Amino acid sequence: MTTETMSEESRTTHPPASVPTRPSLLARLKDWEDDTSWREFAEIYTPLIRGFILKSGVSEAEAQDVAQDVLVSVAKQMPEFRYDPAKGSFKSWLFNQTRWRLVDHFRRQQRRVLLVDDPPNDDSGTGTSPLNRVPDPADEGLAKIWESEWEQHRLAQALRRVKEAASPRQFQMFHLFAVQGWAMAEVCRTLGANRAQVYMAKMRLSRMLKRELTELDADSGTRRPVRHS
Repeated sequence: MTTETMSEESRTTHPPASVPTRPSLLARLKDWEDDTSWREFAEIYTPLIRGFILKSGVSEAEAQDVAQDVLVSVAKQMPEFRYDPAKGSFKSWLFNQTRWRLVDHFRRQQRRVLLVDDPPNDDSGTGTSPLNRVPDPADEGLAKIWESEWEQHRLAQALRRVKEAASPRQFQMFHLFAVQGWAMAEVCRTLGANRAQVYMAKMRLSRMLKRELTELDADSGTRRPVRHS
């Protein structure tokens, strides 16, 4: 084993302290003056919220406004918010905040359409009039969209944690080979690595990724289905 490999292994033992658990971040959000924590929350969750809103039929131009409405709603509830995974997951709580603001958006659109004399036109690129786009909050389709967006968000956050904990070289080998699906020969040629180094990076960082995904599920109160062989 080379000195370089030993050094890289030593850097992939523990997750970085700079990545907080979800409960610790939520606890800090009770302080409205904590700009750093609110900025961190927005950076983590705005892509998730915005992706869900876009997939639900909102135009690009309006999606950011609706996402901002969700963040304002979260902020208003934080002082009294009590995070207890035993009573419900953070994932479900945030879904409720987001879909309610989504429904509010469509209802506002509907009222605006009813105030004009011209026939309602589609301005979102969805091919559907605002009069017909108000979703049912209980619609299972919204839940499926959220589930899909959450899984992408979950993987992105776990990869972010792994990237901060691993050496840049090991993460690059792992990401190209295991995530992007590059051929082994292409990874070795591009990075000047040998097969053993790439396989070791894949093995170690795959284990770390699995741990981070498990921790994220625990933080959010999400129960993953048990798979039986």
